[in-house]
Amino acid sequence: MITAKEYANLDMAYQHFNSTLFNSELPDCIITLNRKKGTRGYFHYQKFIARDESKQLVSEIALNPDEFIDRSDTEILSTLVHEMVHLWQYYSDVPCRIGYHDKTFAEKMKEVGLQPSADGTVGGKETGQKMTHYIVQSGKFDQFCEAFLDELQDGLNYNSAPDIVNPKGKKKSSRAKFTCPDCGQNAWAKHEARLACGDCQVALVAEPELLDEPLDDPNG
Repeated sequence: MITAKEYANLDMAYQHFNSTLFNSELPDCIITLNRKKGTRGYFHYQKFIARDESKQLVSEIALNPDEFIDRSDTEILSTLVHEMVHLWQYYSDVPCRIGYHDKTFAEKMKEVGLQPSADGTVGGKETGQKMTHYIVQSGKFDQFCEAFLDELQDGLNYNSAPDIVNPKGKKKSSRAKFTCPDCGQNAWAKHEARLACGDCQVALVAEPELLDEPLDDPNG
């Protein structure tokens, strides 16, 4: 069965990285494939509840298959580990405020071999409301992921299929979303605009095309 095989590979990846990068400290987690525009993945704290008498609460990590296209298995799995860091932080009694990526998150990311960067570039801001990352060459994640994929052999096998193009075409938006890296205030303006937050007195950052979504409200 295609479904069982694809989800089994992701579950094996979760177990592998839990063992090699997190000393098997992470609890069981439901992994889903879920399309959500503008994000490669996200973490929801205890969003599933068992239907039996135990009423056990289980967290969710979701990966967006629309963003598998043109990305390697290693890059896709780095998003899985990014979200595992969110899960680690929540279960380590050091969670930060909802939606924020703090120094604890940044240090754990670097420990497992992923460099947090608000804009995905070398030297990018390591903390803030929105955060992506890049893979540290020859770091822990890079090495353990290579070993996992060598063992898995067939890797991840499915991307999202291309959308059917509207024959009338769709005009590309002339506006971009800008976010304050400190307080999360948003503004929309032309792509080339240079904006600043009036409260924090810092430059607003144009949202990258692809972002890993912040922690969801556990009570939401």
